[in-house]
Amino acid sequence: MGKMPKIPKNLTDKDMVKNYVEEQTIEDQLLKAAKKAEKLEAAAKLEAPPAPLARAGFTPELTDQLGKALMALKLELANAGVTSYNFKIKRDGETITLTVTNKKF
Repeated sequence: MGKMPKIPKNLTDKDMVKNYVEEQTIEDQLLKAAKKAEKLEAAAKLEAPPAPLARAGFTPELTDQLGKALMALKLELANAGVTSYNFKIKRDGETITLTVTNKKF
């Protein structure tokens, strides 16, 4: 058997671990990749509205306002017990109106 290396004495905790490099586990790699994907997805959402809305001249802020207004409308409909409906869009000059109609079966 070979000789064991000599262990230095009187080292501080910091000195004992100064050359230690922790290996990345698969879990660490997956968590890091998931965080990176979340950041990229969030950045993509903030950068531009969906392509059809962007072509219509919608800014990210305007798209966000429209989304919030539609969500509020959907919540009001759900609270009123309306679960089946259609949207109809009508343009009259410079005014565009979105109306909700109940589906009747």
